[in-house]
Order: sequence, then C-alpha cells, then structure tokens
Amino acid sequence: MRIIKRAKLKKRLTPIHDIFFELIHSHRLIYNTCWEDPRIDKKLLDFNADSKVVMITSAGCNALDYLLKGPDSIHTVDVNPRQNALLELKIALVELGSYDNFFQMFGLGHHNRFEDIYHAAVPYMSVYAIEFWKRNIKYFDRRRPKKSFYYYGTSGDVAWFFLKYLYAFHKKMKCRVSHLLNAQTLQEQKDIYATIEPVLWNRFSKWLIRQPGLMTMLGVPRPQVNLIRKTYPDGLCGFVSDKLRHVFTEIPISDNYFWRVYVRGEYSPSCCPNYLKVENFETLRKNIHRIKTYTNTVTEFLKNNPEQYSHFILLDHQDWLAWQDPESLSEEWKQILKNSYPGTKILLRSAGADMSFLPESITSGLTFFPSVTKKIHTTDRVGTYGSLHLAVV
Repeated sequence: MRIIKRAKLKKRLTPIHDIFFELIHSHRLIYNTCWEDPRIDKKLLDFNADSKVVMITSAGCNALDYLLKGPDSIHTVDVNPRQNALLELKIALVELGSYDNFFQMFGLGHHNRFEDIYHAAVPYMSVYAIEFWKRNIKYFDRRRPKKSFYYYGTSGDVAWFFLKYLYAFHKKMKCRVSHLLNAQTLQEQKDIYATIEPVLWNRFSKWLIRQPGLMTMLGVPRPQVNLIRKTYPDGLCGFVSDKLRHVFTEIPISDNYFWRVYVRGEYSPSCCPNYLKVENFETLRKNIHRIKTYTNTVTEFLKNNPEQYSHFILLDHQDWLAWQDPESLSEEWKQILKNSYPGTKILLRSAGADMSFLPESITSGLTFFPSVTKKIHTTDRVGTYGSLHLAVV
C-alpha cells in the first residue's frame, strides 16, 4: 500500500517538476560556462576553413574555442535568449579589443569598472542583450557576496551554495580541495580524493542530489533524470558519484578548468579555456564576425536559414526531445538531414549509455563510430555525461 501511495504521489508531482523546469528556463540564465570539453570535440570534428557549423549556444565558450580553428561560419542557436546575451557580451568585449578587460570579466569573473565595460559594449549587442545586461551587469561586481560572475546563473547558484555548505560544516575540506587542485600526479589526486569522497556523499548530499529542483537548476530536465535512473545501475547518486570519482582520480587536474572555475570562482591564465588565453586573442578578433547568434529552436533556425552545413553540435538535448517531444525530435532530424550533405558530422552527448532511444528512421541515414567515441569519452575533463557520439551523414 505504501508503494502504491508513493507511486501516486510521484505521478502527481511530475507535472509540477516540469512546470518548475519551464519556469526556471524561461526566466533565468542557466549556464555561465560551457559544460562540454572542446578539446574532444575538435579531435572528432576536424574543422577547417570551409566548415559551416550549427551548434547550441549554451554559454558561448565553445563557439569561441571552435572559432580559433578558423571555420567559415558558426551559427549558435538557443531557445533561451539569456544564453545568447551572454555570448553577445563576450563577442562585444572581443570587438572592443582589450584583452585585459576581457580576461578580468570572463577569466576572473569580475571587474572594478564593470558598469563602464557594459556601456562600452552596448553598441555591439542586440536590444535584448542590452536590456538583460543592464539589469544583471552587477554579476561582475566583486563587492557583492558572491564576488564572481561564475556564481550566478542557476548553475553558479548551485556551485556557490554547495561550496558554502561544504566548507562551513567540514572545516578541513577547503584545504583538501585546494590540495586536490594543486596535485601534480594522478596518484596524488587519488590519495586526496579518498579523503574528500566520504564527506561529499553524506546523507544530506545524497538527499540533495535526488531533488528535482537541484537538477532543474543545473539544467537537467525530468526526462534526462529518468533516463539516468533507468539506465545506470545505482541510479542518479551512483551516476554522479562514479563520474566525479573518475574525473578527479583518472584525469589530470592541472588543466581541468571546468571544475576549477566552480571551486575558485575564476580561471587562471594557465588553466582556462583557449578563448581566454592571451596568445589567442588576436585570432578571435580577426574571426569574431563569423559567429552569429539566433534565439530559436534548431528546427526553426534551419527552416529560416536553409544551407548545406558541415557540422552540427547538438549537446544533449536529444535526451530531452526523445522522451518529452518525439514529434519535435523527428522534425529536427528531418531538417538536419535536409541541410546536410554526405560527410556532414554531427556530435551528440547523452546522459544515457547509448543513443538507442533514437528511432531507426533517424539512425538509418547516419554512420556512428562507437569504438572511437567510447575511447575518447574517457578523457573528457568534464566527465558528467553518460556517453558521447559522432555521427556522419
């Protein structure tokens, strides 16, 4: 009887979770930095001067990273206009031409003259981006309690809260985490992480991970959470625990800027995305006009901008569509294939172990390379996806 009641309660809560997810994603900036490793992407996608790229915007970091390879064009598409506003601000700072200002804003996450930077960037941004940053440029104000842009946006909120909790209740943890980030060998990482892991996975942490609200703040919708629960042996907590252990004990931490920025609230000149490195700034300036942003779905973008594209980078939103809106999934792939040519490369990620949830009507027109992607996926510095997939039309 108790199991039946629990099932009924879960069924009633499901639409509430979906409404909360929609509410958050329609009113907030979600990603303040990209959570996909572009080093892997570039090995698989092999950009060149003729490449015409369509990709999900996210925080814009990886679009700027890909730009360093000199593709013909990059079209960044996102249904959340706040994500495009973030990329527009980055583009504006590149256009303005000061590397120091650029790195202070997006390397350190703050700037003493953040309001002056905003006003200088206005001529380079859309009306929406201008208004968004007029309200939120204070994210870069170091005098505020959070002190860094990287603790804003919903993903930044989660990182800030969890660090505050971890350091407040476990006095030695800040020192241990600092030692982990400075570790010189994998064995050193393993030894230090062994002292951190038991604290990370206490009763409160396990309870927190299971809360739909937390996953929503991190940009993970209910269908994706359900996919992990159904396909991973130990469910959501086991998935997160295993992924963290892998990334902190099997992959060198020295250049893992993904996790460093959420622990420190900033990058360092030696441990940061390629687009923030001083030696790449002039290349960015020279090519910055090749990036265009679009607030739309991938389907609508392709309908409005028909062309033969060489690359599609779809992140993990196939997980969402497959479980939430199969009709839209089919329509998106219809447009992708219509705007591709033999040899077009498509990069996908998933919370699941494979892409078996994609219907054969889609996969029959594609060739996948599991032996290649499975091996390279183990080197992913982010480490939070279940699988990586390269498809060629």
